[in-house]
Amino acid sequence: MGVVNVTPDSFSDGGQWLDAATAVRHGVALASDGADLVDVGGESTRPGALRIDADEEARRVLPVIEGLAAEGVVVSVDTMRAATARRALEAGASIVNDVSGGRADPEMMALAAETGSPIVLMHWREHSASMQRHTHYDDLVADIRAELGVQVEAALAAGVAADRIIVDPGLGFSKTGEQNWTVLAHLDAFVDLGYPLLVAASRKGFLGELLAGDDGPRPAGQRDDATAAVTTLAATAGAWCVRVHDARSSADAVRVVARLHREQR
Repeated sequence: MGVVNVTPDSFSDGGQWLDAATAVRHGVALASDGADLVDVGGESTRPGALRIDADEEARRVLPVIEGLAAEGVVVSVDTMRAATARRALEAGASIVNDVSGGRADPEMMALAAETGSPIVLMHWREHSASMQRHTHYDDLVADIRAELGVQVEAALAAGVAADRIIVDPGLGFSKTGEQNWTVLAHLDAFVDLGYPLLVAASRKGFLGELLAGDDGPRPAGQRDDATAAVTTLAATAGAWCVRVHDARSSADAVRVVARLHREQR
């Protein structure tokens, strides 16, 4: 899953793809580099980010989704709003990637059930402005699994088909850097939930902290090699998909793991 952030304030590439035509070209390039689908988002969810209104979100993402769909690119829409998701699906998106896991908008589950769209349910506790005040867990992996389970059950109860559900443990969302590493060390626990697993570690702050030098954390744009390493780990653990800013390096990593798996079998 390649990332196209149509935002001025995303932590890694904010402002680079605000122009719709530029964003479409970037999405096509990601697909050419090996992305099986391209995730288009108009609202930053970086720590501390404030929300924008629904009209602005739609204004940012809809032309990009329409342009990518016209180019034959499979598109997911990164949104927490059912209204935006509906318009995105009408514009040509195929998947809804809801980082709130259906918790931010009570209409989201019903929309997914009505449309039959696959939906990504990410583990989520609070909006970005306050999420890092909610990092306490009694048992990190067990608690995330249980909370994800509640979100999955809500989707099923709303009529979402089980084979339309994808789960994401939510690296960086209400989690410290150390907790992110614990989640990565236990991806098998999330694969065992029985739903396709999405892992979204690309360029995140905990990688910058790991790679820090004397002048501080490694800048976001220089974390793609570390991201590809995480992709290798995720693919080895059985993840369905990784969400990344640089598609080529992660696509190559997946091909290596797939070849090794064939040899092992």
